[in-house]
Amino acid sequence: MNKYLFTSESVTEGHPDKLCDLISDTILDECLKQDKYSRVAAETFASNDRITIAGQLTTNAKINIEEIARGVLKEIGYKGKGIDIDVEGCVIDVNITKQSQDIAQGVDVGGAGDQGIMFGYATDETEEYMPFAINLAHKLSKKLTEVRKEKILPYLGPDGKTQVTVEYEGDKPKRIETILISNQHDADIPLEKVREDIIEKVIKTTVLEKYLDENTKYYINPTGRFVTGGPLGDTGLTGRKIIVDTYGGYARHGGGAFSGKDATKVDRSAAYMLRHIAKNVVANGYAKRCEIQISYGIGIAEPISICINTFETNAIDESEIVKKIENTFDLTPDGIINYLDLRQPIFTMTTNYGHFGKNELPWEKIIRF
Repeated sequence: MNKYLFTSESVTEGHPDKLCDLISDTILDECLKQDKYSRVAAETFASNDRITIAGQLTTNAKINIEEIARGVLKEIGYKGKGIDIDVEGCVIDVNITKQSQDIAQGVDVGGAGDQGIMFGYATDETEEYMPFAINLAHKLSKKLTEVRKEKILPYLGPDGKTQVTVEYEGDKPKRIETILISNQHDADIPLEKVREDIIEKVIKTTVLEKYLDENTKYYINPTGRFVTGGPLGDTGLTGRKIIVDTYGGYARHGGGAFSGKDATKVDRSAAYMLRHIAKNVVANGYAKRCEIQISYGIGIAEPISICINTFETNAIDESEIVKKIENTFDLTPDGIINYLDLRQPIFTMTTNYGHFGKNELPWEKIIRF
């Protein structure tokens, strides 16, 4: 297609699903701070004024999970008062066990903790090597949080979503067709003010003017009112925003969620490694776009398969790229953990605004290979 539209969405840290992701990742990081060999699978569910945290922890760390959860609620900035979750008064249920020995016996010897498929992707259409639409949607979501916390727009609430529709010509983003933003707000603020402030203080300070024109459409809180938010407005669950977390639908995703899982879970660690490899395939000039798939079997260290697709943008043969990957990277679970140094408590840095495209994360470093 010469011209086509593509849409991606993002959410703010106060979205109920992201609240759950952040609680799960904070539990993981707190365990890793005390015991770098912690095995963690923490799942969080939030509804109304109740948060349930369940899963498996095998760790020497001593942590207070209820205290961690309330700390995350405070950090996000929920207001309570019947419009979102009550930070001090909500009920927090904890149901944590240890990792099954049936799984552990395969992981203990360096095997994968489960079967599964993972994908990594990169493109040269942005300086972050990310697809344009999801990259911009994340920036808008992050800006919504900044203007709220910095009290530029203090009437905004923590819960929000962004969506960006981009018009492409060939493989290049040319203009923005639509920007949709829904953000929680105080009850006494009229829609006209919310709309004007978000366009001026969020969109126009984030989006380059060259992508906006007289035909760009703006939808701000299109229902007309968004006062009740967070878990009072909708339930939240760990791992329910996997497309927001990855490539905004522009590339495939293996299906396994990331948050709350330590790096022995290849759902997370292998997806990070494949992003690193795909990014470096593009950064080294071997292709303009690159998607990599890998598969694992439970208890088996070496990957079962690897597949690469450069969408006919490759400068060298794809078989040569595969050879370079196989000769450079150890794709066993232990090899990935050691290469990316994934026993350190860095995972709350990933939770919001995408797990990819942030230069401070180890899988985003550019190497020569």
